[in-house]
Amino acid sequence: MKLNYKKTIYVGLAFMLISMFWSSYDSLIGKILIDKFGFNQTLSGFVLALDNIFALFMLPFFGALSDKSNSKRGRRTPFIVIGTVVAAFALVGLAFVDNYQTNKINDESSVVSEYDHIKDIDNKVSDWVIVYNQLDDATYKTKLGDILDGYISTGYDEETTLSLADTYDIKEAYNLYLRGLAWEQTTSDWSTFAVFIVILLIALIAMSTFRSPAVALMPDVTIKPLRSKANAVINLMGALGAAIFLVLSMVLGIDKYSYVNYSWAFIIIGGLMIVFLLIFLYKVREPKLVEERIKLEETLGIAEDNIETVENEKLPKDKLISLVLILFSVFFWFMGYNAVTSKLSDYAPKILNMGFSAALLIANVTAILAFIPIGIISSKIGRKKTILFGVTLLAFCFGSVYFITPNTGFLLYVILGLTGIAWASINVNSYPMVVELSKGSNVGRYTGYYYAFSMAAQAITPLLSGMFMDLFGRKVLFPYATIAVLIALGTMLFVKHGDVKPEAKQSLLEHLDVED
Repeated sequence: MKLNYKKTIYVGLAFMLISMFWSSYDSLIGKILIDKFGFNQTLSGFVLALDNIFALFMLPFFGALSDKSNSKRGRRTPFIVIGTVVAAFALVGLAFVDNYQTNKINDESSVVSEYDHIKDIDNKVSDWVIVYNQLDDATYKTKLGDILDGYISTGYDEETTLSLADTYDIKEAYNLYLRGLAWEQTTSDWSTFAVFIVILLIALIAMSTFRSPAVALMPDVTIKPLRSKANAVINLMGALGAAIFLVLSMVLGIDKYSYVNYSWAFIIIGGLMIVFLLIFLYKVREPKLVEERIKLEETLGIAEDNIETVENEKLPKDKLISLVLILFSVFFWFMGYNAVTSKLSDYAPKILNMGFSAALLIANVTAILAFIPIGIISSKIGRKKTILFGVTLLAFCFGSVYFITPNTGFLLYVILGLTGIAWASINVNSYPMVVELSKGSNVGRYTGYYYAFSMAAQAITPLLSGMFMDLFGRKVLFPYATIAVLIALGTMLFVKHGDVKPEAKQSLLEHLDVED
């Protein structure tokens, strides 16, 4: 049995649009809130949580609405078109706001010029003494001074370096000082922030209108036995979307430093979303693909249950328990994963003194390379076993990052490479397990359940991880993520339904080639 990879790639363009948006959103919005508006980790997490709460309620709604939709372009396509166009223009709006706020804090405060003093400083005591002498804020001078006095009192030369712990503390104190300057600017005039939030909400609502329909399109046009393989392709397209943003961020030079202008990143991503949408509309004729799937399933004797009989049909208790356990597993591994992806852009430059884009790009590349093989493997050994492997590896990777220092920063590339494989193992199989428990007419609704739980995690984890980081420092990020993933491992162990059925030997399905 073979998948029509060409067709599935074109269908996956819709998911690539989603990934391009969310990669830029996760990487840049938090940095803007912290660096340019002066929010602490908790407040920035609260803003991001408010955004995702909207999506939490809207994803199941639009998923179910698309189930009942009927247009010449199909059930899902109209939602994809409207959502993409509005989201793309919202990104352009964010570009103008970011440019305005960057210029504003540069003109009316010293935060940008102050940052220039330390952006390339590592741990030389002599350099930090110069920075200390330029500070005019007693609160932050006290923290820095206490650390530096320990070195000055014992006598130091030009090459004396801070200890690793003191390097963390002194950079943290200085970043608090810079954030304070930006916060003063924000509190003096809230209008720019208000415009920023309004545009952000518009973008998120737009994405919510088509996220569930876009993902539901794959099972609509793919027969059940091929959905894990198709989902591998869909996730590959998502990884490509993320990779596009990460490469762009490196080309624009925005991945390592704070207080840079992100306008061109938003504008280019918004433009690319429109371009890929046009390609999608040209290549994907949803009603035709759905009709082909129905005819093929009838030929093979694996047609979906009659729509009229399953609309209000309840799941048996044992399957319902499995569904709930899968959804809670989704919730907890997204708790850990999203905390890392949304905070790494802040963590890597300020803790490890390195950019974040290259590390995340490596994770995406390994995921891209792994998606197809994992889709094939999971069809042989089962979705659950593959997920358990991925969750275990993910917990190991997140736990390991805690021990990385600026001197061993290269290990981050290795660990995030393994993280990409782990995440691919999880993502390829988790969504098909959920929709495996659905009926033909309820795919959109179950897609909504899946994304409701993933978005609920993304609503909670920015706030919760931010609170921990404010209390215990940025280093707590990866222990937090590790614990969340381990909880997901525990719930996933008890799932008993939704796994792939073994492929029959020497059957019509075994030898069927549905490629063009």
